[in-house]
Amino acid sequence: MMDLKLWLSILMVCEMAESMGPGQNWLISVPPVISVLESSCVVIPCMYDYPKKGHLWKKRPGYWRRGDDIVASNNPKFKVTQEFKGRSKITGIIERSICTWQLNDVRVTDAGPFYLTIEIPGFTSYTFSKDTVALNVFQVPEPPVMTIEVSNKVTATCKVTHVCPTSPPKISWSHPGTTTTTTKLTKTWLTTSTLTFTPEEADFNKPLNCTVNFSDKKTAEGSVLLVKKST
Repeated sequence: MMDLKLWLSILMVCEMAESMGPGQNWLISVPPVISVLESSCVVIPCMYDYPKKGHLWKKRPGYWRRGDDIVASNNPKFKVTQEFKGRSKITGIIERSICTWQLNDVRVTDAGPFYLTIEIPGFTSYTFSKDTVALNVFQVPEPPVMTIEVSNKVTATCKVTHVCPTSPPKISWSHPGTTTTTTKLTKTWLTTSTLTFTPEEADFNKPLNCTVNFSDKKTAEGSVLLVKKST
């Protein structure tokens, strides 16, 4: 079975591959700006191509930089600066042209811009200095989007967008019932929790709340009023 992190990396960059060249130039596809909640995590999707000239290199050191500082690396030869040590890692497979990386516990000071350098031993290195990614770090989470349907059963959904599929936010409800949670890729990642239960008379005209927990550090809450369907 394919490793989950590799699958997520491939999923995020699959659309990028369509715009890449046939291996004749140095090209990269990476979003220029990503909005991310402070203290949560972000997965930065990335794919690149290079002039192959009939050769494939099995070992390809790569590292992300901010200015002169290395912030993520796939090779211990390249030391990550202390500010990012233990918080960042390259999750993509550089040898497969996937340069996706993840940053945890995002800080306001992590704005960037960041850029990628690829080294091909015995051949060359290339820095994508003009193709940078910046982080727009915000401090207050957006409230989730809720929907509710009431008949013999109540079906409610609580949806939240985020940028870290490897550690999606956790969603809880104020009422017991059967819950299912899914995460899918849209323009960003969308995690949806669906709650189903059979209502009692005492449940009506009361709020139904969902709480979104981001990395156990910040929360956001949504609420809808449970109204009995008229007959």
